[in-house]
Amino acid sequence: MRPGPTLSLLLALAVPAACGGSSVEPQTATALDVDLPGVDTSQFTPREKHEFSRYVRELAAPCTKVAVPIATCVIEHRACDTCIPAAEAIAKAVREGMSSEQVQQLYKDRFDEASARAIPLEGSPSRGPLTAPVVLVEFADFECPFCQRIAPAMDELWDKRKDKVRFVYKFMPLPMHPHSEIAARAAIAAGAQGKFWEMDKKLFAAGQRLERSDLEGYASALGLDLEKFRADMDSPETQARLDADKKLADQLDVHGTPTIFVDGHLFDTKADLGAWLDQEIAAHR
Repeated sequence: MRPGPTLSLLLALAVPAACGGSSVEPQTATALDVDLPGVDTSQFTPREKHEFSRYVRELAAPCTKVAVPIATCVIEHRACDTCIPAAEAIAKAVREGMSSEQVQQLYKDRFDEASARAIPLEGSPSRGPLTAPVVLVEFADFECPFCQRIAPAMDELWDKRKDKVRFVYKFMPLPMHPHSEIAARAAIAAGAQGKFWEMDKKLFAAGQRLERSDLEGYASALGLDLEKFRADMDSPETQARLDADKKLADQLDVHGTPTIFVDGHLFDTKADLGAWLDQEIAAHR
Protein backbone atom coordinates (compact mmCIF):
# COMPACT_ATOMS: atom_id res chain seq x y z
CA MET A 1 0.00 0.00 0.00
CA ARG A 2 1.20 3.46 -0.77
CA PRO A 3 -0.77 5.81 1.44
CA GLY A 4 -0.31 9.53 1.66
CA PRO A 5 0.47 11.24 4.95
CA THR A 6 -0.91 9.35 7.94
CA LEU A 7 -4.38 10.77 8.40
CA SER A 8 -5.60 9.44 11.67
CA LEU A 9 -5.48 13.21 12.20
CA LEU A 10 -8.97 13.57 10.84
CA LEU A 11 -10.47 10.91 13.03
CA ALA A 12 -9.48 12.95 16.06
CA LEU A 13 -9.05 16.10 13.92
CA ALA A 14 -5.64 16.58 15.50
CA VAL A 15 -2.44 14.57 15.67
CA PRO A 16 0.11 15.21 18.39
CA ALA A 17 3.38 16.31 16.89
CA ALA A 18 6.36 14.03 17.24
CA CYS A 19 8.53 14.73 20.25
CA GLY A 20 11.15 17.25 19.25
CA GLY A 21 13.68 19.26 21.12
CA SER A 22 14.02 22.94 20.72
CA SER A 23 17.14 24.54 19.32
CA VAL A 24 16.67 27.34 21.83
CA GLU A 25 18.55 26.95 25.08
CA PRO A 26 16.36 26.99 28.23
CA GLN A 27 16.09 30.54 29.47
CA THR A 28 13.87 32.51 31.75
CA ALA A 29 11.54 35.19 30.49
CA THR A 30 13.19 38.46 29.59
CA ALA A 31 12.14 41.95 28.70
CA LEU A 32 12.13 40.79 25.10
CA ASP A 33 9.24 38.40 25.71
CA VAL A 34 5.96 39.55 24.19
CA ASP A 35 2.26 39.13 24.88
CA LEU A 36 0.13 39.25 21.77
CA PRO A 37 -3.57 40.10 22.01
CA GLY A 38 -5.66 37.15 20.84
CA VAL A 39 -2.88 34.58 21.32
CA ASP A 40 -3.00 32.56 24.54
CA THR A 41 0.46 31.87 25.97
CA SER A 42 -0.63 31.94 29.63
CA GLN A 43 0.31 28.29 30.21
CA PHE A 44 3.77 28.58 28.68
CA THR A 45 6.86 27.88 30.75
CA PRO A 46 9.41 30.71 30.79
CA ARG A 47 11.47 28.85 28.21
CA GLU A 48 8.45 28.36 25.92
CA LYS A 49 7.46 32.01 26.27
CA HIS A 50 10.98 33.12 25.34
CA GLU A 51 11.07 30.73 22.39
CA PHE A 52 7.65 31.87 21.12
CA SER A 53 8.64 35.51 21.51
CA ARG A 54 11.80 34.99 19.50
CA TYR A 55 9.88 33.43 16.62
CA VAL A 56 7.24 36.17 16.40
CA ARG A 57 9.88 38.89 16.67
CA GLU A 58 12.07 37.37 13.93
CA LEU A 59 9.61 35.91 11.42
CA ALA A 60 8.13 38.36 8.91
CA ALA A 61 4.39 38.94 8.76
CA PRO A 62 2.61 36.63 6.27
CA CYS A 63 1.39 39.52 4.09
CA THR A 64 4.10 40.76 1.78
CA LYS A 65 2.59 44.27 1.90
CA VAL A 66 3.28 44.41 5.66
CA ALA A 67 7.06 44.56 6.07
CA VAL A 68 7.25 44.02 9.82
CA PRO A 69 7.67 41.01 12.14
CA ILE A 70 4.60 39.04 13.20
CA ALA A 71 4.66 40.53 16.71
CA THR A 72 4.64 44.10 15.39
CA CYS A 73 1.86 43.23 12.95
CA VAL A 74 -0.37 41.94 15.76
CA ILE A 75 0.42 44.60 18.36
CA GLU A 76 0.02 47.48 15.93
CA HIS A 77 -3.05 45.96 14.23
CA ARG A 78 -1.45 46.14 10.82
CA ALA A 79 -3.55 45.35 7.72
CA CYS A 80 -2.73 41.65 7.55
CA ASP A 81 -5.51 39.32 8.66
CA THR A 82 -3.25 36.27 8.82
CA CYS A 83 -0.87 37.63 11.47
CA ILE A 84 -2.88 36.33 14.42
CA PRO A 85 -3.44 32.87 12.83
CA ALA A 86 0.30 32.75 12.14
CA ALA A 87 1.12 33.60 15.76
CA GLU A 88 -1.41 31.00 16.97
CA ALA A 89 0.17 28.34 14.75
CA ILE A 90 3.62 29.17 16.14
CA ALA A 91 2.29 29.03 19.70
CA LYS A 92 0.83 25.58 19.03
CA ALA A 93 4.10 24.39 17.50
CA VAL A 94 6.06 25.60 20.54
CA ARG A 95 3.55 23.96 22.87
CA GLU A 96 4.05 20.65 21.01
CA GLY A 97 7.83 20.85 21.29
CA MET A 98 8.70 21.33 17.62
CA SER A 99 12.30 22.11 16.78
CA SER A 100 13.32 25.45 15.31
CA GLU A 101 13.66 23.86 11.87
CA GLN A 102 10.19 22.32 12.13
CA VAL A 103 8.58 25.59 13.20
CA GLN A 104 10.18 27.54 10.38
CA GLN A 105 9.24 24.90 7.80
CA LEU A 106 5.66 24.80 9.10
CA TYR A 107 5.48 28.58 8.88
CA LYS A 108 6.86 28.65 5.35
CA ASP A 109 4.56 25.88 4.08
CA ARG A 110 1.44 27.39 5.56
CA PHE A 111 1.88 31.15 5.51
CA ASP A 112 4.46 32.03 2.88
CA GLU A 113 2.47 33.29 -0.11
CA ALA A 114 5.22 32.10 -2.43
CA SER A 115 4.70 28.49 -1.29
CA ALA A 116 1.01 28.37 -2.31
CA ARG A 117 0.39 26.22 -5.37
CA ALA A 118 -1.94 27.23 -8.19
CA ILE A 119 -4.42 24.35 -8.50
CA PRO A 120 -6.86 24.44 -11.44
CA LEU A 121 -10.41 23.65 -10.32
CA GLU A 122 -12.39 23.75 -13.55
CA GLY A 123 -14.12 20.47 -14.36
CA SER A 124 -13.57 18.93 -10.92
CA PRO A 125 -16.47 17.95 -8.64
CA SER A 126 -16.95 20.57 -5.95
CA ARG A 127 -19.41 21.52 -3.24
CA GLY A 128 -19.82 24.84 -1.51
CA PRO A 129 -20.04 28.33 -3.02
CA LEU A 130 -17.86 28.99 -6.05
CA THR A 131 -16.97 32.28 -4.37
CA ALA A 132 -16.15 30.70 -0.97
CA PRO A 133 -13.21 32.45 0.71
CA VAL A 134 -11.44 29.14 1.44
CA VAL A 135 -10.81 26.30 -1.02
CA LEU A 136 -9.93 22.79 0.12
CA VAL A 137 -8.68 20.35 -2.53
CA GLU A 138 -8.43 16.64 -1.75
CA PHE A 139 -6.61 14.11 -3.90
CA ALA A 140 -8.17 10.76 -3.00
CA ASP A 141 -8.67 7.16 -4.04
CA PHE A 142 -12.01 5.46 -3.35
CA GLU A 143 -10.30 2.15 -2.53
CA CYS A 144 -7.67 3.69 -0.25
CA PRO A 145 -8.48 2.55 3.32
CA PHE A 146 -7.15 5.81 4.77
CA CYS A 147 -9.44 7.83 2.49
CA GLN A 148 -12.37 5.60 3.42
CA ARG A 149 -11.63 6.01 7.11
CA ILE A 150 -11.55 9.80 7.09
CA ALA A 151 -14.42 10.36 4.64
CA PRO A 152 -17.12 10.82 7.34
CA ALA A 153 -14.90 13.30 9.21
CA MET A 154 -14.24 15.21 6.00
CA ASP A 155 -17.99 15.40 5.35
CA GLU A 156 -18.55 16.70 8.87
CA LEU A 157 -15.77 19.26 8.58
CA TRP A 158 -17.24 20.65 5.39
CA ASP A 159 -20.87 20.51 6.56
CA LYS A 160 -20.07 22.77 9.53
CA ARG A 161 -18.43 25.33 7.21
CA LYS A 162 -20.29 24.79 3.94
CA ASP A 163 -21.06 28.46 3.38
CA LYS A 164 -17.38 29.41 3.74
CA VAL A 165 -15.45 26.49 2.23
CA ARG A 166 -15.42 25.14 -1.30
CA PHE A 167 -14.47 21.45 -1.23
CA VAL A 168 -12.94 20.16 -4.49
CA TYR A 169 -12.30 16.50 -5.30
CA LYS A 170 -9.38 15.32 -7.44
CA PHE A 171 -9.19 11.72 -8.67
CA MET A 172 -6.03 9.83 -7.85
CA PRO A 173 -6.60 6.09 -8.34
CA LEU A 174 -3.46 4.33 -7.18
CA PRO A 175 -2.16 1.36 -9.21
CA MET A 176 -1.95 -0.97 -6.20
CA HIS A 177 -5.71 -0.74 -5.69
CA PRO A 178 -7.36 -2.94 -8.37
CA HIS A 179 -10.78 -1.27 -8.17
CA SER A 180 -9.71 2.33 -7.69
CA GLU A 181 -9.93 3.42 -11.32
CA ILE A 182 -13.28 1.79 -12.06
CA ALA A 183 -14.63 3.35 -8.85
CA ALA A 184 -13.38 6.76 -9.99
CA ARG A 185 -15.09 6.20 -13.33
CA ALA A 186 -18.32 5.39 -11.53
CA ALA A 187 -18.09 8.63 -9.53
CA ILE A 188 -17.50 10.67 -12.69
CA ALA A 189 -20.42 8.93 -14.42
CA ALA A 190 -22.67 9.64 -11.43
CA GLY A 191 -21.52 13.25 -11.53
CA ALA A 192 -22.69 13.48 -15.13
CA GLN A 193 -26.19 12.91 -13.74
CA GLY A 194 -25.77 15.31 -10.83
CA LYS A 195 -25.07 12.65 -8.20
CA PHE A 196 -21.31 12.79 -7.64
CA TRP A 197 -21.39 13.45 -3.88
CA GLU A 198 -24.07 10.83 -3.31
CA MET A 199 -21.94 8.27 -5.16
CA ASP A 200 -18.83 9.54 -3.35
CA LYS A 201 -20.43 8.64 -0.02
CA LYS A 202 -21.42 5.15 -1.21
CA LEU A 203 -17.98 4.41 -2.64
CA PHE A 204 -16.07 5.46 0.47
CA ALA A 205 -18.41 3.32 2.59
CA ALA A 206 -18.09 0.32 0.26
CA GLY A 207 -14.79 -1.11 1.48
CA GLN A 208 -13.76 -3.68 -1.12
CA ARG A 209 -17.26 -3.96 -2.64
CA LEU A 210 -16.22 -2.13 -5.79
CA GLU A 211 -16.76 -4.63 -8.59
CA ARG A 212 -18.60 -3.32 -11.64
CA SER A 213 -21.78 -5.07 -10.51
CA ASP A 214 -21.48 -3.31 -7.12
CA LEU A 215 -21.04 0.06 -8.83
CA GLU A 216 -24.09 -0.47 -11.00
CA GLY A 217 -26.02 -1.43 -7.88
CA TYR A 218 -25.06 1.86 -6.23
CA ALA A 219 -26.07 3.73 -9.39
CA SER A 220 -29.43 1.99 -9.41
CA ALA A 221 -29.99 2.83 -5.73
CA LEU A 222 -29.35 6.48 -6.58
CA GLY A 223 -31.94 6.37 -9.33
CA LEU A 224 -29.46 6.91 -12.16
CA ASP A 225 -30.10 6.06 -15.79
CA LEU A 226 -28.03 2.87 -15.96
CA GLU A 227 -27.55 2.91 -19.73
CA LYS A 228 -26.10 6.42 -19.58
CA PHE A 229 -24.14 5.53 -16.45
CA ARG A 230 -22.41 2.63 -18.20
CA ALA A 231 -21.67 4.72 -21.29
CA ASP A 232 -20.25 7.59 -19.23
CA MET A 233 -18.01 5.25 -17.23
CA ASP A 234 -16.21 4.27 -20.42
CA SER A 235 -16.38 7.58 -22.27
CA PRO A 236 -13.38 9.56 -23.58
CA GLU A 237 -14.48 12.49 -21.39
CA THR A 238 -14.14 10.34 -18.28
CA GLN A 239 -10.69 9.19 -19.36
CA ALA A 240 -9.70 12.81 -19.99
CA ARG A 241 -10.77 13.81 -16.45
CA LEU A 242 -8.69 11.01 -14.92
CA ASP A 243 -5.69 11.85 -17.09
CA ALA A 244 -5.89 15.54 -16.17
CA ASP A 245 -5.96 14.82 -12.43
CA LYS A 246 -3.09 12.33 -12.66
CA LYS A 247 -0.99 14.88 -14.55
CA LEU A 248 -1.82 17.55 -11.98
CA ALA A 249 -0.83 15.22 -9.14
CA ASP A 250 2.55 14.70 -10.80
CA GLN A 251 3.04 18.46 -11.20
CA LEU A 252 2.22 19.03 -7.52
CA ASP A 253 4.45 16.14 -6.43
CA VAL A 254 1.49 14.28 -4.92
CA HIS A 255 2.36 10.62 -4.49
CA GLY A 256 -0.21 9.23 -2.06
CA THR A 257 -3.74 9.59 -0.82
CA PRO A 258 -5.31 11.39 0.82
CA THR A 259 -3.38 14.59 0.11
CA ILE A 260 -5.04 17.87 1.02
CA PHE A 261 -4.37 21.48 0.03
CA VAL A 262 -5.99 24.47 1.74
CA ASP A 263 -5.87 27.63 -0.35
CA GLY A 264 -2.99 26.12 -2.29
CA HIS A 265 -0.94 25.23 0.80
CA LEU A 266 -0.18 21.58 1.48
CA PHE A 267 -1.96 20.55 4.67
CA ASP A 268 0.38 19.54 7.47
CA THR A 269 -0.85 16.23 8.89
CA LYS A 270 0.39 17.19 12.36
CA ALA A 271 -2.11 20.05 12.42
CA ASP A 272 -5.82 20.17 13.23
CA LEU A 273 -7.67 20.54 9.92
CA GLY A 274 -10.78 22.02 11.50
CA ALA A 275 -8.76 24.68 13.30
CA TRP A 276 -6.74 25.35 10.15
CA LEU A 277 -9.93 25.94 8.13
CA ASP A 278 -11.37 28.19 10.83
CA GLN A 279 -8.20 30.28 10.89
CA GLU A 280 -8.29 30.63 7.10
CA ILE A 281 -11.94 31.66 7.25
CA ALA A 282 -11.16 34.22 9.97
CA ALA A 283 -8.26 35.57 7.95
CA HIS A 284 -10.58 36.22 4.99
CA ARG A 285 -13.33 37.71 7.12
